[in-house]
Amino acid sequence: MAGAEPSVKRVGVGVAGAGTMGAGIAQVSCLGGFETRLHDPSPEALRAGEQRVRGALAKGAERGLWSEADAEAAAGRLRLCERLDEFAGCELVIEASPENVELKRALFTKLAEICGAETLLATNTSSLSVTAIAAGVPGPERVIGMHFFNPPALMKLVEVVPGDATSDQAVSELLRVAERMGRTAVRAADEIGFIANRVARPFGLESLRLLGDGIATHDQIDRICRIGGGFRMGPFELMDLVGVDVGYEVSKSFWEQSFHEPRWQPHPIQSKMVAAGRHGRKAGHGYYDYEDGDHRPDDPEPAASSEATWGFADTDEIDGPDFRAVSLLSGSLAGLAPNEDAVGYLALPPISAAPLVELTRTAATSDACADAAERFFADRGKYVEWVDDAPGLVLGRIVCQLVNEAAFALGKGIGTAEDIDTAMRLGFNYPRGPLEWGEEIGYDNVLTTLDALHRELGEERYRAAPLLRRVAAAPRPPATIQPGSG
Repeated sequence: MAGAEPSVKRVGVGVAGAGTMGAGIAQVSCLGGFETRLHDPSPEALRAGEQRVRGALAKGAERGLWSEADAEAAAGRLRLCERLDEFAGCELVIEASPENVELKRALFTKLAEICGAETLLATNTSSLSVTAIAAGVPGPERVIGMHFFNPPALMKLVEVVPGDATSDQAVSELLRVAERMGRTAVRAADEIGFIANRVARPFGLESLRLLGDGIATHDQIDRICRIGGGFRMGPFELMDLVGVDVGYEVSKSFWEQSFHEPRWQPHPIQSKMVAAGRHGRKAGHGYYDYEDGDHRPDDPEPAASSEATWGFADTDEIDGPDFRAVSLLSGSLAGLAPNEDAVGYLALPPISAAPLVELTRTAATSDACADAAERFFADRGKYVEWVDDAPGLVLGRIVCQLVNEAAFALGKGIGTAEDIDTAMRLGFNYPRGPLEWGEEIGYDNVLTTLDALHRELGEERYRAAPLLRRVAAAPRPPATIQPGSG
């Protein structure tokens, strides 16, 4: 920064905006030991924000997340500010206002005048360019992204995003502040979606394409992701929770900002759902119905295995006494075994540890072959889900696209391999980071599946990231892959 290095001590953090995100940020700031000032232009919103902070602090103490003494001390650090000029003297101001570039830029311009040249100005934007927000703001070197995840008190991830003019000192200070607030910070480039929202795109979009292509129903896709992939929620449950309409707007934003990148193209199903008012849980119905209690049955318990060992490689063709099963990593069943009495199967490698196996058949598959294959996998403790034919079936398509998106991000220098995996584990509760997953599956297997999808479906959304193709040709741990080289 010009003239002086920024320093945020345990005093002087301002939070502009007292809605759900602003109140949550104020809460973690107070718990981090910072004297915290909270402002909102609406007096009603400001009082509601105060109630959220104090109520959450008390509830956290009741649940044992922190002591009553810590809750009382944190609550004592909160100060309400009815006027923006009460932020004078703050060493850091974090804005949590609506996602509008002009609004945020105008707010920072006012704060620059009020707070002085050494105050860091952090935006909690999840989708806007930090560089664009900083444009025209006095001292753009102190403007930086500090993207918390909702709800901030529970989600440990913070993306620290420098704009083109942001100083290294500002980045270092924000990383320290995030640590003192009890968050895990990752550094992300100022690109569309930063790390987490960018890499997460295929989880919903590829699921919509699977549904639209008739490969599986929405509840099947969710169940496969939960049981086979270890996700806490399936993609359609998550879309309902976030809001189908909200997710559609995010999809359109990515599509437009990227000048129509094929990987990020919205799906017509989203438009139809929004037009029908099926906006998810808040509307009482989305992909699921929420008006009559539980929206889905519990997942089945893992089947008991009668076999002590697996005995097959992940890409083996399995020839049993009554059936033949073809691994679909490298194509569809119709493409690999046309007009043959066989089933297609896929489980994410290592298959010996996979709790779920997807099976598919063609018109040439006999009932006897299908029944024998299902018994074979069930006897080995696998939950079996029948879906339609395609390379990678359901989970293979989704996870391989997540790995591919992470490889695109790493190749463009959006984040380091470690930060990408950390962002997805903490920001979206993924069971493992996508690059870690790629290493477990085998980057060559990921590439094989993507190339098969590209070849059979002829769509650019399945083109492999250049970095993925290079790593698949000469495998090495993702931690050794250098960003900015793809």
